[in-house]
Formats: sequence, C-alpha cells, structure tokens
Amino acid sequence: MQVDVRSVERSQIIIAGGDVNLTGKQRLPVVDVSEVDLTVVRLAWVDTTHSGGAVMTASDAVSRLTSDGPALAVIAGPVGYGKRTAGIRALWEVSQAERSGDGSPLPLKVVRPDWDRPEAPDVDSLPDQPGSAYLLDVAAEISGWEKPDEVAESLVTHAEKLRRMGSYLVVIADEHSWPEVESGTLGRVVIRAKSRPAPHRVAEKHLEYVYRKPERIRWLNTATNATGTDMVGRAAHLLSDASSPADAARLADELARAENSDEGLKTAVAAFQQWRTQVVNVFKETGPADRALLVAALFLSGSEATTLQNASRSLLGKPPQDDVEIILSGPDLATRLRGIGAKVNGRHATLDHKPGYAQAVLNHLWQQRPDIHRPLLKWLDTITAPGEPGASCLSATSDLLVELAITENDVKVIDQIRTWIDNGNTTAEHLQLIAGVFTRAAEADALGPKVRARLLDWARAESESVATVVALVCQSEFADHYPRQSLVRLRHILDRPEPGAAVGTAEKALRTMAARPGHLPRVWGTVIKWATERGHLAGHRAFLSLLDPQDDAYVLQVMMEAAGHTPEVRTALLRGWNAALADTRVATQCRDLMIAWARARAEGLVPHDLITNLLRQVVTEHLYTSPVAALVFGEPGVQYDEPVIALRKDLQLPVLAHTSPASPEATES
Repeated sequence: MQVDVRSVERSQIIIAGGDVNLTGKQRLPVVDVSEVDLTVVRLAWVDTTHSGGAVMTASDAVSRLTSDGPALAVIAGPVGYGKRTAGIRALWEVSQAERSGDGSPLPLKVVRPDWDRPEAPDVDSLPDQPGSAYLLDVAAEISGWEKPDEVAESLVTHAEKLRRMGSYLVVIADEHSWPEVESGTLGRVVIRAKSRPAPHRVAEKHLEYVYRKPERIRWLNTATNATGTDMVGRAAHLLSDASSPADAARLADELARAENSDEGLKTAVAAFQQWRTQVVNVFKETGPADRALLVAALFLSGSEATTLQNASRSLLGKPPQDDVEIILSGPDLATRLRGIGAKVNGRHATLDHKPGYAQAVLNHLWQQRPDIHRPLLKWLDTITAPGEPGASCLSATSDLLVELAITENDVKVIDQIRTWIDNGNTTAEHLQLIAGVFTRAAEADALGPKVRARLLDWARAESESVATVVALVCQSEFADHYPRQSLVRLRHILDRPEPGAAVGTAEKALRTMAARPGHLPRVWGTVIKWATERGHLAGHRAFLSLLDPQDDAYVLQVMMEAAGHTPEVRTALLRGWNAALADTRVATQCRDLMIAWARARAEGLVPHDLITNLLRQVVTEHLYTSPVAALVFGEPGVQYDEPVIALRKDLQLPVLAHTSPASPEATES
C-alpha cells in the first residue's frame, strides 16, 4: 500500500489501520527477545559443564517442543541454572528449523505475565499468533497460584492449540511449584534444569561475542601458574563450579567496562566481589562510632564532614558532643572518614569514587546486623525529612534502598519508602521520585510480584498522595509492560469519592496509556466495560476523560474514525454517554466534554457530521438531564462561545424554539 499525503501544514495525520481495530480478546503484552539475549544464544552459547559434561536443558526442551502433543516445554529448577537463557535457546533452535511461509525464522517473543489476578492467571489471555515462539517466565509467581493444577492444565490446552497453529511456548517455573504429579500430561511437559554451564566459558564467550573484547579473556585464564599456587588469569578465581551463569555474565560485564590496565582490573574485581573484602575489613577494624559514620556517609555522600558526624551520632541515639576533652581526644574526623573508605575533599567527604561500595556496605549491614533494620529505617525517616540534610539526597537514598530491596528480595524496604510519601514534602518532584522507585521495584524479577500487589493495595488507600504516586507509576513504562494491572489500579483510584489530585493524575495516566502505540484497543475495551457493564464512578470518569480532546485530540480522533465505519464502536460510544449522563456525580465533567467536542468540531479536528449526529442522539435521549440542558438551553449568567452556539443550531432540535428557560442574551454572545 502506498499513501501520498501533501499540503499537511498545521494538520495531523491519523494512521488508523491498527489503532481502530477495537474488537477481539485482549491478550497479554509481548516484547521481542532482546538483541543481547539473541547474541548470547546464537554466538555465546555454552552447553558444557565445568567438568566437561553436557548441559541438556535447552536440547531437552527442543525435543519436547518438536515432539507430538502440546507445543509446550516447562523448564523447572532452582535459581541460578540459566533456565531463562536455555528457554530462549530452545525457542531459537525451533524457530530456525520451523520457519514461516516466507522462509524467515519464527519471531521470538517474551510474554509479560500481566494477569488481572496474578493468583489466578487467565490463560485464555495468552497470545496465540500463528508461527510464533513465546517465552513466559512465571518462576517468581507460580508458588502463589491458588489452583496450580487448573492453570497448568489450561496451559497444556493452550499449547495444543499452538501446535495446530505452528507456534510454541516455553514456560519458566521454579523448582517445586509445577504440579507434575497431578497427571502424566503435566509431568511429560517438564524439563528439569539439573546442571549449570561452565561459568568461565560463559564469561569468556560474553567478552568475545557480547562485548567484543576478546583480548580481556586472558584475565579469565584458568591454567595453573608456574608455582602451581594459583590460576594465570587474575580474575579467574572469582568464578567456581558453583557460580551461576548470571554471575559469569556479570563478571564479563565488569571486565568489559573496566580500563584495560592493572588498576582497572582491580576495580572490576572489587566491584564484582561487591567490595566484600574491604567491607568486612572495615567492620572488623572499626567500632560503633566509625561504623555509624560509615552508614551516614553512604546515605549522605558528598555532604560536609561535620554533617556526617552529626548524622552518625543521631543514628547512635546520642546528642551533639559538648565535652571538650572528649572532642580533643581520638583521631581527626578526616582520618576517621578515610579509615572507613571515604574520600575527603576539603570539608566534604564522598564514597562516589568506589562505584557500588555504598551498596555493598548497606547489603552487608542488612545481612549481618538484622537487628538494625527497624532503627536504621526510622533514622532514615528523620534525616530525609524536609529541611534535614538527607532531603536533598533522597534520590540517591531511594536508589540504594530499591537496589537493596531487589537484592535481598525484601519488600519491607519498599514499605518504608512508601512512608516517605506523606513526610511533609508534597512537591511533584518528590512524588515522581518515589513513583520511579516503585516502578523499578515492580519490574524486578523476584521482588516484582510483591510490589505489584502492594501497588494494588495502595491504589485503594485513603491517602491522596499515596494514590497519586500509584497513578504516576501507571503513567510510566510500567503501563507498557503491565497495562492490564495498570488499568486495574487506575480503576480503584478513579473510584475515589472526591475528584482530587489522585483522580486527575489517574485520568492523565489513562489518556497517556491510550495514546501509546498499540494500547488504545485494550484501554477502550476495558473502559467501556467499566462504564456500561459495571456502572462504576470510575468507569464514567474514565470514559469522559479518555474522550477529552483538550490536551490531545488523538484518542478522540481515532475513536471517531472507528465509529465512522464500525457500528459497534458507535453504539458503544452512545452507551458510554448514556451511562455517564445517568450519574449525577460526573454532571460537570459531562458538560465540559460536550463543550470540548463542540470546539474540536469547530476546529476541524473531528468529522463534523459524525460528531454532530452522535451528540444529537445523546441530547435527544437526555434533553432534560442537567449537563445536556446546560449545553442546549444555556444557564443563567453563563456565556458560551461560538463553537457551542454553532453546535446548538446544527443539532436541529425543534424543542429549542419554545422550551429554552434562559434568554438568548443570557446564554449566547
């Protein structure tokens, strides 16, 4: 198809072919397997163990996928066995052998587990395009399924359909939750990850093919040195037979990013080890006062040395020191700061010269001193309050805590960050910062399901600012990755009794999501169900907000295009209007949207006759409803602009000639 468009100055072009297809079941979102992952399975694949044995996970999955029966392989096993990469490798091999009609490999897609109810997945919402290879990772959530046997049976049934369509599915599970003992069918689809690929070989392959730095493979040489006491490669000792493929890939990343020098290698080794040796030594060689100083430095890095000292005393529960003899005793403050690994520049001290060091200290503290969890988080509450030294460091503090939460898989840290929403700082930047932290945590592999459940609870919270932050999360990339869950959370916010900041932010999030490529059918289908089938306040607000062209007319334009050639869409628009006009709680919003439509019509943003006919049907049905009467008959003391007056004339309602309660002078100018 060729399209020749000319003279489009000051015009907007709507390519509606995809967006206006508003029918069909809403499927879970999918994304392409990343180029990095494809490079790994194509060029950097390792299928031998440390001892030279074969790693059969991927090849067994291929055999399962290409045999008779459902096109399904469930790769189960503990964390750290490369299950996800093995699944991608299996799908890649199948895609090369089972090519599509034009000879190209089957596309490889990752399915986002964006279930409405993660505890009861709707398998019917899985994508089922012909000639596709899908990866679904549920390892972090499968243990929470309410009826795992029913979900597993549904997956098998779905895979039987995929077989007939020339498509395939690999599911990544945890070690114990797949109900294979329930039936022979469920047992036959399971592939057990029993061995790891050789970690040194994985790191070498990544350096050579992913990072294109084969000269650094020398750092991983496992040959014994001349004295027989160590390996030749100065980073080879960092990996062992028990190292996971992820560890090996992380080491390759550190080595690739380091300077190609002895000093660069030392930094890479320390960063990979998460500064473990240095952190252990610091805690071994210092007392409580210096350890508290270290904690203050990691959260307030870059602050003045005296600020760090005062914060450390606050952590210890001690007031400022006023005993001169004690003040003049012991080492200087700069010496103490250098002793804990800080760099002192004039009056300021920082840990930024050691990337990852602050995180390593925090992780060590969290693991080895569990009794400090509560007092530490309480202290952070104090120092990050408005006007306190940590208020300006809240971004860095949040980064440390969210990484801690992800590393330790500890949702308590996220709960603590949630308390900062109502700490007295009500600026938009503050709320956006916390929303960014929640977004990162909600997409983490292991922690993500717990945080997504928290977001659902918080969407129903009474706190205006907490609900606003959840709405901000639903404006972020979270809405791209988990659109169904975003919509569920927005519905709860839109159902709040009063239309405050949270509702306004949720309405904006809804419009933002609908305007993103590919999301409008899902958003529209969900909103029209809310508005007409359930009759919620949330549905009426969502319907009216979605079709509001004041900020951006794109969604309304696409919907009008769809209504012009799809009777079902036109009928749904009328049903949505009828439901909203029957709810007096949104009367003002109904009136405002009618006025906005009149202005969009006057500006030529929407088809003139189509929108006029739609509004004529709405007005005829609800002529004496408050917002319609205000538009048609006017209101005493209110002046409407020319687009509204022109619309009244074009509606051609005979009743106007003798029913209007307001004089023309009061309503038209």
